[in-house]
Amino acid sequence: MIKMKNIDWEEYKNIVKPILESSEFQKRKNFAHHDNISVYDHSLAVSKRAYLWAKKRGLDYQSAAIAGLLHDFYTRPWQENKEKKPFLKQHGFVHAKEAMDNSYYYFPEYMNEVIANSILRHMFPLNKIPPKYKIGWIVTLSDKVVSFEVFKHPKSLHKLIGLGKRGDKNE
Repeated sequence: MIKMKNIDWEEYKNIVKPILESSEFQKRKNFAHHDNISVYDHSLAVSKRAYLWAKKRGLDYQSAAIAGLLHDFYTRPWQENKEKKPFLKQHGFVHAKEAMDNSYYYFPEYMNEVIANSILRHMFPLNKIPPKYKIGWIVTLSDKVVSFEVFKHPKSLHKLIGLGKRGDKNE
């Protein structure tokens, strides 16, 4: 468990504030992620964890905070996609590239090779190529830790893999 005492959260806020306050990022408050959490809240939790882990290890915590925030910066809630796609073209395999492309489009001034690679590779092992940088591994692991929170609510696990609500006629 990571202790969050003695962390300069004001410094963290200064790193991510322009992204968090942007109207485009604010839209993610309305995107469901897993269970009852929004993409906004999920991304914020990943970002904070990545920032903390990187800072405690003397690594590039600014890039970790930004990559964590933008790792799921896709254009619409994945649950809304009803289009049949081949297995390897489904959300879990392709959203990282979309998130990276969107990050370059909306926030080019924050992007660098480390952030781009961290976003692009955060779904390892679903995407076959692992992160190139330590920050990428931190973002990947932060995402997994935060995502595993869904296991605290076993009745919601079906949502994690993209199935409808239990009892839905469309399930």
